[in-house]
Amino acid sequence: MESKLLNILPMNSEINSDGHLIVGGCDLVELSEKHGTPLYVYDESTIRSMAELFTKEFTERYSNSRILYASKAYMNPSIAKLSIEHGLGIDIVSGGELAVAASVDFPADDIFFHGNNKSHSEVYEAIDYGVGQFVADSFYEIDMINELASNSNKVQKIMLRLSPGIDGHTHKKTTTGILDTKFGFSIETGDARKAIEYVLTCENLDLTGIHFHLGSPIFEMEPYDLAIRGVIEFLNPLIKNGFNMRDFSPGGGFAVGYTYEKSPPEIGEYAETIVKALTESCEEFDIPSPRLLVEPGRSIVARAGIAIYKVGAIKEIPGLRKYISVDGGMGDNIRPALYDSQYEVIVANKLNEKHTEEVRVVGKYCETGDILASSADLPVCDSGDLIVLPASGAYGMSMSSNYNLNPRPAVVMVSDGKSKVIRRRETYTDLMRCDEFE
Repeated sequence: MESKLLNILPMNSEINSDGHLIVGGCDLVELSEKHGTPLYVYDESTIRSMAELFTKEFTERYSNSRILYASKAYMNPSIAKLSIEHGLGIDIVSGGELAVAASVDFPADDIFFHGNNKSHSEVYEAIDYGVGQFVADSFYEIDMINELASNSNKVQKIMLRLSPGIDGHTHKKTTTGILDTKFGFSIETGDARKAIEYVLTCENLDLTGIHFHLGSPIFEMEPYDLAIRGVIEFLNPLIKNGFNMRDFSPGGGFAVGYTYEKSPPEIGEYAETIVKALTESCEEFDIPSPRLLVEPGRSIVARAGIAIYKVGAIKEIPGLRKYISVDGGMGDNIRPALYDSQYEVIVANKLNEKHTEEVRVVGKYCETGDILASSADLPVCDSGDLIVLPASGAYGMSMSSNYNLNPRPAVVMVSDGKSKVIRRRETYTDLMRCDEFE
């Protein structure tokens, strides 16, 4: 198998003599016949390897590091259990993600609750569960957490999310560290200082640290370096004045390889930049070294997951374009329509055949913008062939919908030649489960 293909597929992928793609020891053609399509397949060993790699690269450089899985990339009881097994904490952004964590008895101290507009009920449920930390995003939220913690006779640990005014140079819809964003207390406007000083007066809150997030996916090192040094410089007088900063998080946003042409930096490069900036900044201002919290999500599960579709209708417009329609699309992966995201396309049952035509791969949803790949070089496709999009493990299922009342796909985990369903395919009954009938 070509190395460029190996770099975006799950780590132990191969091609058998029939030209079929094998992942985790399982033939994707056979999996599709057994479970139907569209189908999401996750390779367990790739998830485990990425979790171990992040822990290794950061703790070797900075022993007081903690890796938190950013569960919005994809949250499922099986993924939560793998996080526990590998000693990861998690960051959550909703009551639903908390409920999934609670369903597997995720250690409460290892849960960090993010989000720019948590509801009263979500905060109450999280305090009741004993969530280790909230990452507060507004004065409104500070007051709410303080009040509910007081009602529960608790002192709640809390971090504040700051907006450092640094552009992560990513898509405009996924950049979060600039001034004009809904997230965080701005350093530039003075709100960050006011928030820190205010929380320190709240009797039922324990301000443990600071968080920021620049966006995702970030392919450059400079934004991390500039943001960390700038934030530490900003915090210096506050720390000297009594703020005991025990935790520091530059978020996540680490890039993954979606296409052959654009490979992400190594995890070690991110770790080296982040640790160096933090260490040097703390030394420069004589600040005690905090615990470093790092929040990979996409970079843990994206490569591990692939999406499988079956080719249906084929339309050719002479002299213009050939359309290959598949049985999924923007309902299970809205990223191409929302972010102009690009994926490589593989025909899972024809990997030994030459690529002889350029096509556009489109979905079945009633939108012209339901395009999974604007241009892909493929073997000649026939109805019934299997189209695979590698690196689909992050945000596809998390952002999926029932548009056009299509059931969401099944999700299968593979390992050592065995497969197990970790989320069954939805049924038409599921689509109507919340509807009221007279």
